Amino acid sequence: MPASFLHGVEVIEVPNGPVPVTIVKSAVIGLVGTAPEWAIAGQTNAALPNVPTLVSSAIDAATFGPLVRGYSIPYALAAIQGQGAGQAIVVNVFDPARHFTAIAATAFTFNAQGAINLGHMGVSNVVVTSSPAGTTYSVTTDYTLDAINGVITIVEGSAGGHITDGATVLIAFNYADPSKVTDADVIGAVTSGVYSGLQALQTTYMTLGFFAKILIAPGYSQNADVAAALSTLANKIRAMALIDSPPATSVAGAIANRAVTGNAFGSSSKRAMLCFPQESFFDTGIVPTGVTLNSSGTAVGAQYNANATSPYSQWVAGAMAARDLAKGYWWSPSNTQVNGILGPDIQLYASILDSTSDVNSLNAAGIVTVFNAFATGLRVWGNRSAAYPTVTSPDNFISVRRTMDVIEESVELAMLQFIDQPISNALIDAILASVNAFIRSLIQRGALAAGAASFDPAENPAAQIAAGQLTFDIDVMPPPPAERITFQAFIDVTLLEQLGQTSPITVAAGTIS
Repeated sequence: MPASFLHGVEVIEVPNGPVPVTIVKSAVIGLVGTAPEWAIAGQTNAALPNVPTLVSSAIDAATFGPLVRGYSIPYALAAIQGQGAGQAIVVNVFDPARHFTAIAATAFTFNAQGAINLGHMGVSNVVVTSSPAGTTYSVTTDYTLDAINGVITIVEGSAGGHITDGATVLIAFNYADPSKVTDADVIGAVTSGVYSGLQALQTTYMTLGFFAKILIAPGYSQNADVAAALSTLANKIRAMALIDSPPATSVAGAIANRAVTGNAFGSSSKRAMLCFPQESFFDTGIVPTGVTLNSSGTAVGAQYNANATSPYSQWVAGAMAARDLAKGYWWSPSNTQVNGILGPDIQLYASILDSTSDVNSLNAAGIVTVFNAFATGLRVWGNRSAAYPTVTSPDNFISVRRTMDVIEESVELAMLQFIDQPISNALIDAILASVNAFIRSLIQRGALAAGAASFDPAENPAAQIAAGQLTFDIDVMPPPPAERITFQAFIDVTLLEQLGQTSPITVAAGTIS
């Protein structure tokens, strides 16, 4: 009915017909862990913990601090970016105000250069008093503090300076301690509308317009509670949860853990990828207890510069994201070369010819591992989620499950523009045309073997439509990976009959015919 009286003619534009379906991002990694943001001079830490932050470049990654041993985020970002592509949504759960170790008043003596090395980086709440106690000295007036390196230096020749050269003082302080971060911090919670830890990744569609599709918490996902929380979140936001094994776990131990209730590997989730074993790499990270003072009293940091071991999930996540961008989300992450690792922390026998090899035994138990043979480089190896071998439907393949996730979420989000329109044949046709155009485009790209959307009147009785509800069917089949290629070779003696059947070579008049 017209909104107002009109004695004349008007044109009302009514949008109709199909609309494009936009594919959701798949190569986005959700990373939860700890970052040494205290190591960046001038950076304010108070507002940073538990805030999801998009990292798209090395410059973005630098805001979470340098490689410092004991902190997981800089190492994970280096592993991800080392694969050449991919974005990460990072949640740092390390809070210097809560995660610290307190050192009671302890006697220190200023060296000849008027400096004291506290032996820990990332110090706070420093209190310097005389020894024996009685006078409390003032920072900037009596001494300066290098909180990053944990160095105190006498203020010489100042009007208010009260500390003499070579004096012994009592110093109490806190130092940043990532070992104080608990599984509960990583798992997070929703408290009075505030999301923390893993739960904060639920908020990113509202703030960034997309969810992470590859979830990792290196150093924590080997714990059963964190692994379960990762899988739960993956179900909510249609992602894959990458779960690690503890360091130095044997092949037999990893397989046995599949049968242990309460173990991180004791999962049958289609959204869990079991990443085994941990990997060796050359660690150039800063040693937070390794600062020394040179002859002038200046702090000199120490790098580890030796081989170390770290969770495999961070490299697998980077390889998955890179392959998504290079090939497509419908490609399996298996057989993708991994950069930046030296090899597994245990010895693995890898072969594509031997069904009893370690890597084949692990894959048969639903575990993604690393493959290394002559001239192959180190490769992600395994197509199946933790659902296998319990679940044998095609979506136990990681690539099939991820493809279905992308299709389902893309279609759902595209339907927002149809929600609340009057139900009519035109609406039904527009929805079908939109979804089928999307499916055809996926078939052309190789993301689907076949598929179609349909509307079945039998599934849409009048009472249901009267309640404002429509039901559509989507039938699709993503291509499974070519996990096994078999040749049948026959020794055919009849082929010997071909011997001597070629025409003889004759020589005549200086020519060969």
